[in-house]
Order: sequence, then structure tokens, then C-alpha cells
Amino acid sequence: MSDIKNAIKNGNTALGIEFGSTNIKAVLVGEAGEVLATGSFGWENSLIDGIWTYSQEEILNGMKTCYSNLRKDVEAKYCITPDTYGAIGISAMMHGYIALDQDGNLLSPFQTWRNSNTEQAADALTELFDFNVPLRWTIAHLYQCMLDKEEHLKKVDFVTTLDSYVHYLLTGEKVTGVGDASGIFPIDSDTVDYDQKMIDSFDELVAKEGYSWRVRDVLPKVLAAGQSAGTLTEAGAKLLDETGTLKAGILMAPSEGDAGTGMVATNSVAPRTGNVSAGTSMFAMLVCEKPLSKVYREIDMVTTPTGYPVAMSHANNGTSDLNAWVKLFGEFASLAGFPMDPGRLFGLLYENSLKGDKDCGGLLSYGYYSGEGITHLNEGRPLFARQPDSNFNLANFMRSHLYTSLGAVKLGLDILLKEEHMAVDRIMGHGGLFKTKGVAQSYLAAAVHAPVSVLETAGEGGPWGMALLALYLVKKEEGETLEDFLEKKIFSEMASETLAPDPADIEGFETFTKRYKDCIPVEKAAIETLKA
Repeated sequence: MSDIKNAIKNGNTALGIEFGSTNIKAVLVGEAGEVLATGSFGWENSLIDGIWTYSQEEILNGMKTCYSNLRKDVEAKYCITPDTYGAIGISAMMHGYIALDQDGNLLSPFQTWRNSNTEQAADALTELFDFNVPLRWTIAHLYQCMLDKEEHLKKVDFVTTLDSYVHYLLTGEKVTGVGDASGIFPIDSDTVDYDQKMIDSFDELVAKEGYSWRVRDVLPKVLAAGQSAGTLTEAGAKLLDETGTLKAGILMAPSEGDAGTGMVATNSVAPRTGNVSAGTSMFAMLVCEKPLSKVYREIDMVTTPTGYPVAMSHANNGTSDLNAWVKLFGEFASLAGFPMDPGRLFGLLYENSLKGDKDCGGLLSYGYYSGEGITHLNEGRPLFARQPDSNFNLANFMRSHLYTSLGAVKLGLDILLKEEHMAVDRIMGHGGLFKTKGVAQSYLAAAVHAPVSVLETAGEGGPWGMALLALYLVKKEEGETLEDFLEKKIFSEMASETLAPDPADIEGFETFTKRYKDCIPVEKAAIETLKA
């Protein structure tokens, strides 16, 4: 305890703060990456005028409250108030669109990754670049604004993502990490920067529009893990800590997207490693040894925080609908006079799903709160369906929702593993879905036909990964790569559990997947007929 207090007092720590879709979470780590304290703040995006967004007030208040809860956790555990850290890193859900004028004012509502109103732009850029540009990427949003003749573009000075925006508020630096940047604009892994040929192609495409800026001028500068991304300013310290205790001058790591922090949190940053991050959105990432044979609209090409190319199967929809059903069962438990802790409720329902039929008894669900690029739908409608003779029971019901939370991402993984035959030495699972031991892990193993490992820190997820990137900034030795730092200093003695797939589970998941693919027209019909 004395050592921990001294580490906190002397700033021998690192702090990661991640803005997730439903939770802002802060994780404080010690010199070996061990978690010392946490804080969080729950929030939800809003659908306003057809745009999924969070207001600037929500962003700032959420950050302050999250940090305040972290500070209180430190005070409660160690009887000390932190006033400095070795380094701080900000991460957030990737993609989306934030446009600022030269004074730093928002020019339009923040558009999150969830928006799919950019199909025209994404299709045009994919053809121009011969490189898949998903609907949620920042450049797709920017070009769609151009196609729509948005007036605010005349005043644009900075176009960026949520983590980069928060980093800018705290430091005044217009930068981002390469992993996050790879969801803004295509990256050249050799230069660890935006692909210059594609930059030139874009500028040529929009030259006739007469804007006073070129695209590189308004995008954040790209940095790799381990590079300094500025320091916390006096104004930034006041934004973060409402008590005024926090000191300025703290080193800041390059901000990152949640894909990059997920890779770090699972030690999946080297070629032939992969991970599946399970949350409100769901994504699987495999670090490439070689380029894919062709362009797939279902597969995003992004990078690790050091610039290695990564093939990503990204599903906009993950556990939102699953969580909604669990909440409904919680309401019933309370109504019946048996209110239940959420963790116990999730555990009971997840574990009971193991008793279900391997193919979910003919049940089918789509947890589509928003559009889903992998299945080529621009809107979503949460949907549950069954045949009159389906085996409708609680175990199959929950199993179908757990399967479908992995459904879209599995379609992308099938491309990488079955068509591209990518070599993967290990696949790691992380995120809240894996907190209930052995359930989602076994279903993921069935989905990928391969063993899946889950670390003891699986529930900490991205915020811990961001804290490790901040720790790497201040603790790396001369010439030490991120891959070596994680392998030798963080994960070498960390406990994990590995599950091999059950052949019967594989067969059942494949049957469910065929049903899932064949019935996409049902989801499409729901989108067309269920209108507000």
C-alpha cells in the first residue's frame, strides 16, 4: 500500500480515459500495468434530426464526472488525492465527424460512427481509391458534406474524431494516433501517415469546389505509439478536474480509437494475432502478414497503434439489443419481488444459454439498432422472429441473442479465414460480453473454428489498453517496440483461459449463420415498413 501511495504521489502511473458508446471509463495503472483505480460515467447517444450524436456538453460533463469518480476511487482506496500522472491518454469510439472552425467552435453536430448517411460518398471514394472506405469513416462524412453542399465547410479549420477532439481540448494539439487515423483516411503503413497518392486523388476530386483548404490541412497529424502528443495545458487540467487539483504539464500519449486500444488490451498488435472486441459495436481484427487479394466492402483496412496493417470485420451493432432484453428480464425480476444485481442477472441468463440447442432451436434475431455495413443495410430495426414449431425457451432465446451479437462480425471473419486463409496464431476476446466465464468465449470459438483466449483483464477493455499506451510513452526503453513492451513487461505472467471449439457448437453456429444470412430480407422488410 505504501508503494502504491508513493507511485500515485510521484506520478509513477498512467491514466487512460476511453469514451465508449455507453460508458466513459477511466483506468489508472501502476508501473507494471496493474489496475490501481477506475472511474466511469454512463451515457447514451441521441438520435436528433436523423443523426446519432452526443452534445458537446455531454462530452465535457461526462469526462469531468468520469474523472471525478476515478479521483474518488483513489481517495477511498489510498487516502491520497492524485495531482499528477506519468502520462495520460484519451481514446474513444472510432470514426464519425467533428468539424471545427479556426476558433475551435463546433460547426455542426458531432456525427458518431453509427450514422450511415454517407453511402454515396463512401461508394465514390472506394472506387476512386480502389480501397474500401466504410460509411462511418471521417473522410466519407466529409465528402458527403461536400456532396450535400453543406455551408459549414467554408469555415472548416479542423476535421477529426472524438478522441482527437478531446485530446485537442486538453492539449491544444491537432494530432491523433495512427490507429485512430486509419479510420479517418487510408494509411500507408510504410510511412505511418495518410496515403499520399489517395490524398492527392481526393484533392483533385474536390478541387472544383473552390475550398480554401486541402484535405491534409484540416485532418489531424498522425503519430505512432510512443511519440509525445503534447502536454496537458492549464485550461485542459481545469476541463478534466473540476476541483483544480490536477497539475498542468503532464505528458499526453497520442489519442487512439477503441480498435487500437482493444488490440493493446489483448496483446494483439503483432502479425498473426487477432482479437474480437465485444460491446455496443462489435469488431474483429486480424493483424496482417500480407495484403488481402482484393478489396472487400465488408472488410476495413486499419492499423495497429504502431502502423501494422489490420483487417477488420466491423459490425455497427453488437450487444445493445442483448442488453435491452436482459434489462427487460431485470424489470420482471423486480416486479416479482426479486430485484437482482445486474452482474448476477447477466450471469444467470448467459450461463443458462449453454443449455440451449446448438442452433438456437430455430430462433432468429437481429440486434440492428442502426445500419449494418457488412449486410449492406443503411438502417436498422431490432427484430426477433421464430417459426410456430421453433423450440422457444429461455435458453434458446438468450443463445440466439448471444449468437446474433456476433452474427455480422462473423460474416466478415468468414471472408478473412475461409476465403483469404489468413494465418492467426491466437484470437483473444475482450469486453463486457466475456465477463461471464466460458459463455461468449465458447460461442466465439465456434464462430471462428479456433481456440479463443480471454485474459483476466478482459472486462477492463479499451480504457486499460489506453492506459498501457500512456505507460509505454514514459516507460519504454531505447528502441523498445510496443510489441516487445507488451509481451515482456505486461502480459508475460498474466493469467488467461483458452477454450477450444466444440464441434457440435461449430455445426450449430454454422446452421444459425445460414439462417441469419438467408433471412436478411426479413430485416430489410422491417426497415421498409416500420417507420416512425
